[in-house]
Amino acid sequence: MATIAWIGLGHMGNPMTANLIGGGHTVHGFDLDRTALDAAAAKGVKPFGSIADAVRGVDAVFTMLPKGDHARAVYEGDDGVFAHADPSTLLVDSSTIDIDSAKLLHDTARARGFRFVDAPVSGGISGAAAGTLTFMLGGEPDAVEAAAVFIDPMSGNIIRTGAATSGQAAKICNNMMLLINLAACAEGAVLAERLGLDPTVFWNVASVSSADSWALRTWYPVPGIVETSAANHDFAPTFTADLANKDIGLALRAGESTDTPLPTAAIVAAQLQELVDSGLGGRDCSLIIKHIDPAVG
Repeated sequence: MATIAWIGLGHMGNPMTANLIGGGHTVHGFDLDRTALDAAAAKGVKPFGSIADAVRGVDAVFTMLPKGDHARAVYEGDDGVFAHADPSTLLVDSSTIDIDSAKLLHDTARARGFRFVDAPVSGGISGAAAGTLTFMLGGEPDAVEAAAVFIDPMSGNIIRTGAATSGQAAKICNNMMLLINLAACAEGAVLAERLGLDPTVFWNVASVSSADSWALRTWYPVPGIVETSAANHDFAPTFTADLANKDIGLALRAGESTDTPLPTAAIVAAQLQELVDSGLGGRDCSLIIKHIDPAVG
């Protein structure tokens, strides 16, 4: 079994490291949030006070961070991964970040003699806890295959997407589609109720018909229908509106850079931005239903 350093022990990193430990690996952990670090330590992660200390002598480093700025700081900083990990260490970034940042990290890693894989995930907190995440791996084939071995205890699917940054490209497109589906669920749910349909009956129809989607089955924004929906808990976050807004923004930036019109994504992005601007960015992104029914939330 391997020794793995993990940087970023929040809602996703905490259960993911627990699955690595369950798979027999030793995990060194670092997070700026002491509460998150202590919570991970309670599940068997060995806590460290700095990135430099966490990454020394490990076989692989995984990062799970909110934005490209954070990922660049963790890798490139004076206390960072590039400065203190041995070049033989495999580097795997499972954050969802912009393509430019991912390319910069790949290029810098290569120049410094490291193997680097962009490996964002899909499946949310529930998938992280269950060890059923889908990983999208971009990078050189030998690095990707090495990463797949470490990833196995955390995953339900490991998909090799191609060259450097292709994992991030897949994730950006996937999350754009997810959030569009979520907005459609919100509109359909409210319209069905106002037409007199029982919410459970309508969900039963949609979930086995052409309206079916992961968002409908997992994040349906109406309480009492889907066990994993944040609507059951007053929209306490499983995936915040802030992060959803960031992710769909990445898609819009990618659309601009490739001259790809994304009109539906732009509408959803505006709705998420309005949630953020109104102080609701820390609530779950499924609160997007508030745009259809202002009484919600």
